[in-house]
Amino acid sequence: MQYLPEILSISMIAIFMAMSPGADFIMVSRNSIFTSRRAGVFSAFGVAAAIWVHVAYSIAGLAFIISQSIVLFSILKYCGAAYLIYVGWKTFRAKATSAQLEGEAQGTLSSWRAFQIGFITNVLNPKTTLFFFSIFTQVVQVDSPLWLQLLYGFIISFAHAAWFCAVAIFLSQPVLLQKFEQKKKVIERLVGSLLMGFGLKIAMSPNP
Repeated sequence: MQYLPEILSISMIAIFMAMSPGADFIMVSRNSIFTSRRAGVFSAFGVAAAIWVHVAYSIAGLAFIISQSIVLFSILKYCGAAYLIYVGWKTFRAKATSAQLEGEAQGTLSSWRAFQIGFITNVLNPKTTLFFFSIFTQVVQVDSPLWLQLLYGFIISFAHAAWFCAVAIFLSQPVLLQKFEQKKKVIERLVGSLLMGFGLKIAMSPNP
C-alpha cells in the first residue's frame, strides 16, 4: 500500500500519454487505414515495445543525461523529425492506386515492417524522452525498488498497446474503410501533411 498513490498516478499519466494526439497516433492510423488492421495492430505493438527502451534508459539514469546534453538530444530530435517528414512525404505523394508506402505495396505491409514503423516512430520521439525524464525524476520516488519501476514500465507499455490496438481496430472497420476509400487521396494528403508537420515541429522545437 505504500506505493499505491504512486502507482495510481503513473497509471493515470500513462493513459493520458497514450491518448494524447501525436506522431504515434497518426502513424498507427495511417497503417490501419491504408494497409490493414493487422498492420495497424502490429504498429501498436511496435509503439508499446519502444516504451521499454525509454524505461530502460530512465532506470539507468540516462534520461537525465540525454535531456541535459544538447548534442545527444539534438541527434535524437533531428533523427525523429527526419523520419516523420520522410514517411509523411511518401504518404502525401502516394498515388490513388497501387500506392507505395515505405517501400511496400499498399495492402502488403508485413507485420514486421509495421512493427518497425511503430517502434521507430516512438523511440525517436524526443518528447517521449522528456516525458520519461519528468516521470522518473518528479513522480517516481528515488528509493522506489527496481520491480516497481519495471511495473511502471509495464503499465505505460500496456496502456499504449491497448489504446493503439483499439485505434487500429476501430479505424479498420469495413464501414469506415469504405468511407475512407471515397476520400482516399484527401486522407493520404492530410495524413502526410500531419506527419510532416509533426516532424517540422519537432525539428524546430527548442532543446530543454
